[in-house]
Formats: sequence, C-alpha cells, structure tokens
Amino acid sequence: MKDFLRQNGILLLVIALLLSILIGVTSAFLGGQADPLSNVVNVIISPIRGGVSAAADWMEGVYTYVFRYQELEQELTELRGQVGELEDELRQKEEAIRENEQLRELLNLQARRRDFTFEDVRITGRSTSNWESTLTLNKGSSSGIEAGDCVVTETGVLVGVVAETGTNWSTVSTIINTETQMGGIVNRTYSAGVLEGDFALMNQGRLKMNYLPEGAQLVSGDEVLTSGRGEIFPSGLVVGTVEGVFTDPSGQTRYAVVKPAVDLDVLIKVFVIKDFEIIE
Repeated sequence: MKDFLRQNGILLLVIALLLSILIGVTSAFLGGQADPLSNVVNVIISPIRGGVSAAADWMEGVYTYVFRYQELEQELTELRGQVGELEDELRQKEEAIRENEQLRELLNLQARRRDFTFEDVRITGRSTSNWESTLTLNKGSSSGIEAGDCVVTETGVLVGVVAETGTNWSTVSTIINTETQMGGIVNRTYSAGVLEGDFALMNQGRLKMNYLPEGAQLVSGDEVLTSGRGEIFPSGLVVGTVEGVFTDPSGQTRYAVVKPAVDLDVLIKVFVIKDFEIIE
C-alpha cells in the first residue's frame, strides 16, 4: 500500500483536484442544488455527524451532572454543618431553660426552708452495680462540702448523702445504696421508721423502711419524708412513696418498700445542703 501511494501519489492528487473542480462546476450549473456526488457524500456523512453530535451532547450532560453533583455534595455538607450548629444552639437553650426552672424551684425551696445553705453541683459520674449506687460530684471540700451532707433536687427531693470528699470532688451514696440509713416518717400517719438500703431492693431501685410501729396503717402511695431524728440529717425532705407493706421472714416485724421520688438516671445538676437548723 505504501509503495502504491509512493508510485501513484501525484496521480491521485491530480484526480482529487479534478474531482473538486468538477463538483464546483456541476454545483454552479445546477443553481445551488446538490450535485449527485455531494449528495452521496452527505448521505454517508450525515448519520456520522448525528452520532458525533449526540455523543457530544451526552458528554456535556455527563460533565454537567458530575459538576452539579459536586456542587450538591458541597451544599449538603454545608447544610449538615448548619444543622449541627442549630442543634447545638437548641441544646444550649434547652439547658438554659432547664437551669432557669431549677433556679426558680430552688428559690421556692429556699423560701420554705430559710435554714438551708445550698451549694449547686453537677454530676460527673455514676456507679451502679450489685454492691453500690453512687454519684460523683464536681465540687468538694474547697466548696465547703463535707461527708454527711444531704444532696437534694431543686424541689427538695432527697438524692442521697455525701460519703466522701476530695478537694474538688465528692462521692454521694444514693438513697437506694446499701449504706443508706436515716430516720423516716410517713406524712399521712406520722408513723416513724428507719430508711435503709437493701441489696435485693437496690437492683429494683427501691429501699426499705424498717422498724414500723405496731398497728401502723400504711397504704400504697403514702408519702415518706426524712424525720430528722438523730439531728444528723434535716427533716421534711421528700424521700418517696410507700409501694407495699410486708412482714419479715421471722414474722416479728413489718417493713415498707419505698419507691424513691427521684429518678437517679436523669439527674444532671443537684444541690448539697451544707448547713441547716435543727428543728426540735
């Protein structure tokens, strides 16, 4: 093929030139109408042009889609960032609302119990097992908190008692912990007993009220408060409600199962009673 082109190249060039002249002359004589040769060439080339044009349009569409997809992906990333910022702002506002409500409730409690001196603290840790139920607070002895101080909610519901303090932390033994022991009284009947933690009941989130007096008429739903006996803990703090009254295995004494008024799992901020007046 190469030899043929080398030998006949000039001849082919002359033939191509003559064809061009012939096509031009024929087109002039036909008054603008396509000559047969041009018509044949266009018939052959037109589908190719259409295919090339379609391919070009498809490539342009693909490019536009990819470019637009990148734009949409960037917009989606920006929107996610904005949503995250709005959610953070909402959490902060909800926390501020919750803290304002707590402060209002605390003011009401302070109005009722002017003898209480409070220290507001945050819960930084929880420990719940078969053996103990404790909370860790973010303040300690440097804030005047001492072992034996009662910890309450903003409405005066008992959470527990400070068991140990460090410089900037405290450990609270909750009301269901097995170490709990304080005087309790049934608000409706004034029946007194001893509030105690119990291994079996702790897993159920409950505590006992032992040593009930004979003939004490307790019913489910009776409110239980701290009695203040022993002058160690303040009186009148809400502990919970009687869930049922039972007789111990010996048949000698009765006890009440008390459901705490506080939900220990949702607490975030609590208040330590650092000082109170002893009411005789």
